[in-house]
Amino acid sequence: MSTDLPPGTAGAMEAFLLGQEPTLTRVEVAERAGVPLDLAVTLWHQLGFPHRGDDDVAFAEGDVEALRLSADLVELGILPPESQAALVRTWGRSYARLAEWQTGLLASLVLAGPDGDRDPADQLTTLTADVLPRVEALQTYVWRRHLASAAQHLLDDAGSLARAEAELAVCFVDIVGYTTRSRSLDGAELVAWVDRFEQDTTTLVVDHGGQVIKTIGDEVLFTVDDPAAALDVALALTARGADDDDPFPAVRAGVAHGPVVRRLGDVFGSTVNAAARLTSAARPGSVLVDAGVHDAMADDGDDTPWRFRRVRRVQAKGFSHLEAWRVRARPADG
Repeated sequence: MSTDLPPGTAGAMEAFLLGQEPTLTRVEVAERAGVPLDLAVTLWHQLGFPHRGDDDVAFAEGDVEALRLSADLVELGILPPESQAALVRTWGRSYARLAEWQTGLLASLVLAGPDGDRDPADQLTTLTADVLPRVEALQTYVWRRHLASAAQHLLDDAGSLARAEAELAVCFVDIVGYTTRSRSLDGAELVAWVDRFEQDTTTLVVDHGGQVIKTIGDEVLFTVDDPAAALDVALALTARGADDDDPFPAVRAGVAHGPVVRRLGDVFGSTVNAAARLTSAARPGSVLVDAGVHDAMADDGDDTPWRFRRVRRVQAKGFSHLEAWRVRARPADG
């Protein structure tokens, strides 16, 4: 099946996805929205939209309404100058990655489909027409569910409204030997391997009341309120990685507990840095924790399901002295 698209297909597809034919320039959009052109251009740049000249007819009526809504959020203080750029960039990057994945998936379905004699542009349009409304509705549902969950956390801890920091356990889980293993896998195998790691890790984190902050290829960063839950997750994952019959990769982990700054879905601060340094220092299949985790568990004495062993000082950039303990699950017989 030929993958060459007829002239004008890209424009037709853009109009189909936007729901409107582009008939406006960026100057006309800004004028109709009642927004200064420099603000409009700044917002579009931060969202990661392609650059357009003043005379390029590349916008539709929907862009006018979107720009009005953006200006309303600025006026309401939802997009204040000091955080506007970071928030809008986060939106842009998130949706750009999602759109890239979705269009790639649709294209792969067209190329793999049985209708070899049909124009691929027609196939893509038909498939998109069937899929897009469902994906759009599902995305809204997922967003609202996460919004409800975040709001519940906020109501459970009303004092967090006045705090810039939160006390959290922060954990990095890192695949051991990722570079070597990745060289022996083709593209599809590597994707499947990493997908399994991310999916299984995310499932375990969520089941323990945690939140995956981000995945970085061979590494997952997550947070959870309770350091005990973080230990449960880290030890469960390292145990799976040590099982030769389990396809889950060998991993190591570092856990720290303390004040964390949360911003735009990410986390920052010394506690996060400590968890990262501990992970780098951990041996394959092991879990290292900082004094924050150790002290939080110390009150339980021998009643804890773990054993802590002090390790030598961890050499960590940015820390003059990073105390660390290696943690193992206590045998069932004590």
